[in-house]
Parts: sequence; C-alpha cells; structure tokens
Amino acid sequence: MRTKDSATATSTIAVSATEQTVTGPPAATGQGPTGPNTPTGPATPGPTAPALATDPVGRGTLLAVLGVVSFSLTFPSTVWGLESFGPWSLVAVRSTLAALIAGAFLLGGRVPVPERRHWAGLAVVAGGVVVGFPLLTTLALQTSTTSHAAVVVGLLPLTTATFAALRTGRRPSRTFWFAAVSGAVVVIAFTLQQSGGAVSRGDLYLFGALLVCAAGYTEGGRLARLMPGWQVIGWALVLCLPLMVPAAAVALAVEPVHLTAHGVIGLVWVAAGSTFFGLYVWYRGMASIGIPKASQLQLAQPLLTLFWSVFLLGETLPLAAPLAAVAVLVCIAVTQRAKS
Repeated sequence: MRTKDSATATSTIAVSATEQTVTGPPAATGQGPTGPNTPTGPATPGPTAPALATDPVGRGTLLAVLGVVSFSLTFPSTVWGLESFGPWSLVAVRSTLAALIAGAFLLGGRVPVPERRHWAGLAVVAGGVVVGFPLLTTLALQTSTTSHAAVVVGLLPLTTATFAALRTGRRPSRTFWFAAVSGAVVVIAFTLQQSGGAVSRGDLYLFGALLVCAAGYTEGGRLARLMPGWQVIGWALVLCLPLMVPAAAVALAVEPVHLTAHGVIGLVWVAAGSTFFGLYVWYRGMASIGIPKASQLQLAQPLLTLFWSVFLLGETLPLAAPLAAVAVLVCIAVTQRAKS
C-alpha cells in the first residue's frame, strides 16, 4: 500500500524518468524528461533483440496490473499481520524484511551506490514511504476498517499531485484544483459521516499518512529522474535498515507475539509483496506501456481493496464506502486529464 499506496500522481512524475532510463534519452528537442518527445516504449526490435518483439505492451500491462493488485492487498494483509504482531513490531519487521530483499536485488544487479547529494532525498522517501505511511496506517487499522481506510487513502493521488505542484512550482489548471478540492471534500464528508460527526483518532492517523506518503512520493518522483524508480525505493529501504533492525528487536521484546497463519502471511505480503514486489513491477510496467494507460489501471485500486475487505476479512461495506470511492476515482480521473 502502500503506498499503494502507490499513488497515481506520483507515478506520473516518477515513471517518465524511468522510461528515460529504460528506453534511452529523450530526443534532442530541448525538452525535459517529461516532454512529449520522451520515448514511451522499447525501441523497434532488431536482430539482436528478439525478446522485445514479443508484445512489450501486453507484458507491460500485465506488470502494471500485478502492481495494482499488490497495492490493493496492503490493508487486508496489515489487518492479518496485526493478529500476530503489535503495530510497532509489524512495521519494524516488515521494513527489515523488505530492506533485505531490496538489498539482495541491488547487490545482485551490481547497482552503484547513489551520489551523496541524493541521500537527503532518499531520507525523505524513507521517512514517508518506508516508515511513516506503514506505521500510521497500521495504527489506524487497529480501530478503522480496511474499507474505511481504503476510501480515505484513495485521496493519496490527489494529495501527491498537490505536493508535486508545490514542489516543482508548476501551476495546474483550475479544473485540476476544482477536482482535487472536490475529492478532499468527499473524503472529509465520508469520514465525518462514518465517525458520527467527529474525526476519530484513526482518521487522524490516516490523514497524517496521506501527508507523509505524498511528500515521500513527490521526492521519489524527483529522484526517479536520475535513477530507475525501483532503485529509489530500494535504496530508501536499505537506508532504513540500520534503524529498523534494532527497532524490530526492541518491539518484538516489548509487544506480545502470537503467531498464526494469517499473521505470518500478512507480514510476508506487506514486506515482500506490497513494499518491494508491487513497486518493482509497477515501475517496470509503467515504463513499458506509458503513463496514461498505467494511471487508468490504478484507478481500480481503492475498489479492489474494498473487494478484498469483504472477501478476505468478511467486512460489511456501508453503502457510503463504494459511493465515496467511486466519487474520488472520478475526481482523480479529472485531475489526470486536466491540462496545466
């Protein structure tokens, strides 16, 4: 989730650069990595590249779909993980396992260590995406249902787009801002309606998660202009490893652990599935099929989470949840089509 939450608007920033990394530099038109002449797919296959001739668009679509499905399972998996672990233990162990997986991939690929000037940005990504968002959403899910959290965090793409506009100094159109504000109003109205007219503690955790994750995604998008997106999250995870290992040891000693099948599966998925695998296939898929097509796929993520909350957790959805989720998705679709 992350992440999930991965976030549509963030991917829009990050993957343009990822495409540049995968397919080569943009044409010499004087435009940046996100210009219209940026290559959006693999080059025409030649005699030495038979693999690229096997429908790269179909393969890229499949990878992007796998990423969306992975992100949609984050909240249900977190609820399962809380059956066995405390919130602090779950987050610390999750981050530790994900960092070890990322480190193995970086080491196996002989990826060079980022330059010193990039580590401050990686620290922002780590604080927002690796630590802040998982911790705050895990705390929220102790009192909130996954369906409730899915609707609130469905606002993440709009929050990230707003952060990105402020960070880059760009001026989105009035249509963009109207849709963004409308989405925020829908989510606030939903939380107040579900909480009896007052914002609950779980909602405060979720709103905080939106802010820190949007900041992390925005900074990650900036760094992804300089390195592939999966390396950004990989190095952010590795950066947290010296902190997460002792944190996991302390949390496991303090919080009770009651291992169950659900708890172990939930832990493994949020570590390997959501945090690393989901981001890896998502960025690879975006690089293959381009931003617009992949962004449309991610619009289904909140609705998928609502489905998993019923199918895996047996939750009963209030009518307001799918209605609010669809309204937020419409707002996201409008912001994607709005011109700056």
